[in-house]
Amino acid sequence: MAVLSDYLKMEKELEELQARLKAMESNDSFKNELEFKNKLEALLEQYGKKASDVIDILDPQGNLNRGAKSTSNSGQGTRRKRKLKVYKNPHTGDVIETRGGNHKELKAWKEEHGSETVEGWLVDEQ
Repeated sequence: MAVLSDYLKMEKELEELQARLKAMESNDSFKNELEFKNKLEALLEQYGKKASDVIDILDPQGNLNRGAKSTSNSGQGTRRKRKLKVYKNPHTGDVIETRGGNHKELKAWKEEHGSETVEGWLVDEQ
């Protein structure tokens, strides 16, 4: 009897979901969004573009919050490359190029001269 009970319960849930779908389909806001989506997809297809191409055109710096996952690379998250920072020690003339703060020699400089001082030695940031 438990199987029959589960079946009847699921059937009732299905009917409720179908009623909610019908209500949503009659909503003007939903109709407008669906029309926009269909026209946008047709336009993308017409020009042979993907949604990511449009995002890159509209936001070339990547300032929009895209989240950790990208739809274009099958579930793998993409991480923006860190900026290359170039520090030059005025005392020794040594140059350090790094993309992160975990550079051994840079840490030694910061311990010896202080973090703020070393950040003042920043020559270039790309």
